[in-house]
Amino acid sequence: MLNYVWLGLLMLGIGAALTTDIFDQANNKFRNGDQISVEIQFSETFSETESKSYDAEIFISAASFSKFYDIKNQSDIIHSAKISVNAENGTKIFFLKISDDSPAIWKEMAKLSGKDDDLVGQISKLNFTNPTQAKAGLVFEEVSFAKMKDVTNSALDMAGIAVEIALGLIGIMALWLGVMKVAEQAGLITIIARAVRPITKFLFPDIPHDHPAMGSMIMNISANMLGLGNAATPFGLKAMEELDKLNPNKGTATNAMCTFLAVNTAGLTLIPVTAIAIRAAAGSSNPAIIIGTSIFGAVCATTVGITATKILEKFPIKTGGFGSWLKSYKRGLMTFAAIILSLAILFSAGLMGKIFGALDFINPEFFKSVITIVSILAIPMLIFLFIGYGAIKKVKIYESFVEGAKEGFDVAIRIIPYLVAMLVAIGIFRAGGGMDILITILNPFTELVGMPAEALPMAIMRPLSGSGSLGIMAEIIAIHGADSFIGILVSTFFGSTETTFYVLAVYFGAVNIRNTRHALAAGLLADIAGILGAVFIVGLLFGA
Repeated sequence: MLNYVWLGLLMLGIGAALTTDIFDQANNKFRNGDQISVEIQFSETFSETESKSYDAEIFISAASFSKFYDIKNQSDIIHSAKISVNAENGTKIFFLKISDDSPAIWKEMAKLSGKDDDLVGQISKLNFTNPTQAKAGLVFEEVSFAKMKDVTNSALDMAGIAVEIALGLIGIMALWLGVMKVAEQAGLITIIARAVRPITKFLFPDIPHDHPAMGSMIMNISANMLGLGNAATPFGLKAMEELDKLNPNKGTATNAMCTFLAVNTAGLTLIPVTAIAIRAAAGSSNPAIIIGTSIFGAVCATTVGITATKILEKFPIKTGGFGSWLKSYKRGLMTFAAIILSLAILFSAGLMGKIFGALDFINPEFFKSVITIVSILAIPMLIFLFIGYGAIKKVKIYESFVEGAKEGFDVAIRIIPYLVAMLVAIGIFRAGGGMDILITILNPFTELVGMPAEALPMAIMRPLSGSGSLGIMAEIIAIHGADSFIGILVSTFFGSTETTFYVLAVYFGAVNIRNTRHALAAGLLADIAGILGAVFIVGLLFGA
């Protein structure tokens, strides 16, 4: 399935870009070869017989500019420029320095021409009203295939970013795999696994409770719940390596792998530190108010993700075997139905709103203090606990640490091709305009569930890219306000879902899994459940 999704991202992105460029070219969006009338005020007396550069200021009326580019609501243009005269051939080259105040279309043209802060053109038909002032025609350099250039640049940029991410993981991987090796040899991982055995037995029935994979998965899930992303990834990659040792069919994901990734992509985090930090920076009066809504959304995502894996791993059902299949998994299905029914009763009674609304009396500074303490102490305390326990158990901690750290380099390098493939496809999809097409298609459906159109880009981007969704969230909060309904909603999206495609690319890439089976479907279902859960709970508590 991942193959088709990857191909779809590429084809949709490139197809949308090519279609847009052909349309723009047919309509001459950038007015290639056409002259726009300008008034020029030179800083000194102008002479066409002397090769020289002149500082100048240009003026274009709002009506002329709007008519020329077919743009509405454009104010008068007053812009500084530089004009270079070549007396030998009579050419007058126009250099426009792009700034924040420049029209958006000029910024786009400058970027597409390869010079983000300069736009070049030629001056013709100078008609002087006095020695320093003239009217003229201005023709900018030709701009074509704008979207395809964006696609090319994005593909190259994302390939570089993918390598940077992988190389950046080397140090983190070496640190945590070294620490894990010490804890493993000291027997601490076995103790932790035994403590949560009832849960892990349900989630991963095929994995022995004392297997090293179990401890790594537990540490990964725990780190994710505490919001320790830097620690979670190495634990997760180590878990995938250990799970692959039990895999009888190399290259194909096992049930345990799919379940483990469904839990990861559900993004269950007790304290969404990043989202809270963005809200605090944006001036929120209560940045931590999304803790309750994020947990609710993540619980919805986790419940659906795990349920989906448990159901999908049993397919295909043999012909005529649905009755026996239903009987075999009657207990699990009834439990899931009971959970859904209980939540529905709570919603209808309004009790859930009261439960989460009770968070309002808690001082936001308390949560800020908790977040600060957790962020500062969690990782040092984990290292101290693991290494200290190893020392007590007489483990050769230095040798064990180095042995485990050596594995970090190999794992980080191995995931580069998978990371490049996924991030390049996502970059092409975004730059080419595939995202805009998807938003247009989904908008009628999201309106039915009460999701504002302004929040839809965040909902779509979150499973694709962590940095992309972070940027969209910050932008939406800046426009609508951190404490607005939309601001709280997109913050909850960020805190209750995860970057599904990134997780699958990295984790499966670490063990060369090509047949991902139902992992992607379960992850996307978890994302949808998390988004819908967030829309529901935020609408219940903060809707008009």
